[in-house]
Order: sequence, then structure tokens, then C-alpha cells
Amino acid sequence: MKSTGDATAINIAETKSASATIVGTTKAVQHPQAGLKRGLAIFDFILRLSAIGAALAATATMGTTDQTLPFFTQFFQFQASYDDLPAFTFFVIANAIASGYLFLSLPFSIVCIVRPNAVGARLLLVICDTVMVALTIAAAAAAAAIVYLAHNGNSNANWVAICQQFDDFCQSVSGAVVASFIAAVLFMLMIVLSAFSLRKH
Repeated sequence: MKSTGDATAINIAETKSASATIVGTTKAVQHPQAGLKRGLAIFDFILRLSAIGAALAATATMGTTDQTLPFFTQFFQFQASYDDLPAFTFFVIANAIASGYLFLSLPFSIVCIVRPNAVGARLLLVICDTVMVALTIAAAAAAAAIVYLAHNGNSNANWVAICQQFDDFCQSVSGAVVASFIAAVLFMLMIVLSAFSLRKH
């Protein structure tokens, strides 16, 4: 009876050690993947903060751009403002929408940091980021075309360059366009990071 009991005890001990080894091996495989996803989520959060700064800078710079020349005639006063051109108005609205979205997306980014394997929040961010990058690039491209004409004009269409007179106005709108393109690039990086996070290993 003792020998049978000893054999049983040995089998139980061996089973427990084997299960412990399996659990330890499983944990060792899961931790690096979760750590990588958490690192990508943290980097995504930093990119979102940077994109907020770029989009807000583009919105504020374009939205406050206004220059009036010091000379005028009896009937005309020479003034340039962003709302004189629909492309610049669209630019301000689009970047304001992007800024608001980025601010609202921060809690979802934090969820991805706390729960690196959460698929729903990450998938939602990918879809919304894709829409926002399209909106931001469209606004920046439209504004860039107007800025190019303001700097160089178009002799075929009899459009004269105005930046020699409205130099401060042109510098401000050019800086706003650059900031918007920076925000669009940051959006692209966030989409790539989300794609890596959603990839199954």
C-alpha cells in the first residue's frame, strides 16, 4: 500500500511540475507580444499629441491671417484675409475638425495602452484616422494650390502674384499649410502603427 501511495504521489508531483512548465512557457510567449503592442500604443499616443499641436497651429495661423496694406484709394482698401478664398475657409474647417477628432481620440488611445490586445478600439482608430488623413490632405492640397498662385501667379489666366505686396499674409498661410501637411504625415504614421498592432503573430 505504501509503494502504491508513493507512486501516486510521484505521478501527481510530475503532473503539477509539467503543468507549471506549460504555464511558464505560455507566459513567456505572451509577454513580449503584449509589451510590443503597449509600446506601439504609447508611441501612438505621443503622435496624437503632436498631431493635435500641428493641426491646432494650422487652424489658428490660417484663421487669424489678415493683412491690410497701409495705402488705399478713395474707393478701395487693399486687404487680404483667409475668408476671402473658399479654399482657405475649407482649410480652417477641416483642420479644426481634425483637431477635435484627435482630442476625442485620446481616451481610446489610452485604452489601447492599458489593454494592448483590445481590437475594437484600435480598429475604430484606424478607420477614423484614415478618414481624417484624407480630409487633412485634401484641405492642405487645396490651400497649397492657392499659396502657389499667390507666390507665382499665372500669366495664362492673368492672375498676378500678390505676395510681393501681402508678404506677411503669404508667410502666415504658407506656415499653416506646412503645419497641416505635418499633421497629415503624423496621421499616416498612426495608421501604420495601428496596422502593426492589429497584425496577428
